[in-house]
Amino acid sequence: MQSLKRKSLWVALSASWLLLVLLGVFPFLRLAVPPRPQPGASPGWPRWLDAELLQSFSQPEEPTEDAPACPRSPHGGRCTWGTCFDTSRCRDGLKVFVYPAAGPTSEMHHQVTASLEGSRYGTSSPAEACLLLFLSSDTPTGGCSPEPPHWNSGSNHLVLSLHSAPCPWASQLGRAMVAEASPKVDTFRPGFDVALPLLPEAHPLRGGAPGQLWQHSPQPGLALLAVAEKMGRWRPADVHSPPVGWDGHCEQDSGAEPTLPGERPPNATFCLIPGHRTEAWRFLQALQAGCIPVLLSPCWELPFSEVIDWTKAAIIVDDRLPLQVLAALQEMSPARVLALRQQTQFLWDAYFSSVEKVIWTTLEIIQDRFFGAPTHPSLLWNSPPGALLARPTFSLSPQEFPFYHLQLGSRPEGRFSTLIWVGPPGQAPLKLIQAVAGSQHCAQILVLWSSDRPVPSRWPETAVPLTVIEGRRKVSDRFFPYSAISTDAILSLDAHTNLSTSEVDFAFSVWQSFPERMVGFLTCSHFWDEARGGWGYTAEMANEFSMVLSTAAFYHRYRYRPWHRDQRTRDPSLNQQ
Repeated sequence: MQSLKRKSLWVALSASWLLLVLLGVFPFLRLAVPPRPQPGASPGWPRWLDAELLQSFSQPEEPTEDAPACPRSPHGGRCTWGTCFDTSRCRDGLKVFVYPAAGPTSEMHHQVTASLEGSRYGTSSPAEACLLLFLSSDTPTGGCSPEPPHWNSGSNHLVLSLHSAPCPWASQLGRAMVAEASPKVDTFRPGFDVALPLLPEAHPLRGGAPGQLWQHSPQPGLALLAVAEKMGRWRPADVHSPPVGWDGHCEQDSGAEPTLPGERPPNATFCLIPGHRTEAWRFLQALQAGCIPVLLSPCWELPFSEVIDWTKAAIIVDDRLPLQVLAALQEMSPARVLALRQQTQFLWDAYFSSVEKVIWTTLEIIQDRFFGAPTHPSLLWNSPPGALLARPTFSLSPQEFPFYHLQLGSRPEGRFSTLIWVGPPGQAPLKLIQAVAGSQHCAQILVLWSSDRPVPSRWPETAVPLTVIEGRRKVSDRFFPYSAISTDAILSLDAHTNLSTSEVDFAFSVWQSFPERMVGFLTCSHFWDEARGGWGYTAEMANEFSMVLSTAAFYHRYRYRPWHRDQRTRDPSLNQQ
């Protein structure tokens, strides 16, 4: 009997110990993304990113002793947008004056200057500038540049530094913003400074190479994890053999042949990067390769963290648990892996593939602050085609952009405007007008008269309003913005087009399912003409096509309309009847 009691007690104690282990240890294997620390506040315990990994375990309570974190210096919160930037100088929008270089500069410095001067923000007059931009010296022997002539304690200045080499005077930045490559979290001022990526010297000025993701999931036998080592090398970690001896500082024994500096990382799903600031350059390399960055408690601010939701493309884990990382990554669902890898490619192509995109993204972030709230909602920043293409001058609401109807669960409005272009010989399309006006979805008809013949004085009676606009006698007249158009959907037609009402209704129903695309009847295929050394196209009927002609097609007014619907003004140069 005593033996039975001892066994029962031993089983109960063992079960209790196992329950404590499950509740207190295994939840730490989940992948964590720490929230951005606020100035003067404790960084706090990480919030868990992938709660579905271990659904059967409850979340741990806030521990009494937090993990070691990068300390934030007291001066980090001195300046905010509302206290240190004078928006009264920006009544005409964001105008940027770039100080000329005071000494020898690098090729990267020239590229940044060219990107700024060639943008719509550039101005040659510091008096009319809203923002004065100073590029700190980035050459090894450049030394410290002198203080700018219009410094004024840094008011309305942006100090752009691609490398961490602050000058003595720059340590007293005063009211100036700082756009720095991979800034330290203890000096970065959220909502005021801008975190830039660490760009290589040979980074392209415009365009840039596309992402290198060739396959969306690893094939059997390929590496799950690539570990960043010293000397710019990546070491693949086998799926079936965890990196034995790894102490979290990426100083493993030599294993597989590492890649050379500057080469593409191996074809791995995840790229583990130490949290040291000196390793920040690996982050952009992994992003381009479609290798999901796994960061060990980074002490540097992620690029453009003010607007980019990095939880959709990268993973931050606690550096105290390095040995559990591989096991946790293996449990991640394929759908989650696919979403993360696709997001790395979108972010690379949209914001990081060229110097020009990096600079324009910086200016867009600053311009968004003028309105007190982001002009670009998070959806526009973190979903294709990105905030650089989703212009806020068109609308401030994602629901009015054709790209986001599917994500928002909405549909475009059920009406369209018809724009009929009339060129030579200038015959009124009476039959076409009647066919389009018979559609239950047609809201209005606009006849764009671009013929040398006089405009007819009489037009057929229709159930919808008909407006005649005199064009400029050019084929491109149809692509100018006309304030008379009142709907999102536009049906573009040539006067000689022959369509029935049922065909118009069917085409519009198809377009409503694909509002971000052009849906039409006439197609072509483009090809490279070796003899001419240029592109050509053919209208021959084939099983595939690459072009939809605007002579009979539906498209969203965003394609050519650059302003917000509430900011429309009548164009005095157009004669409307």
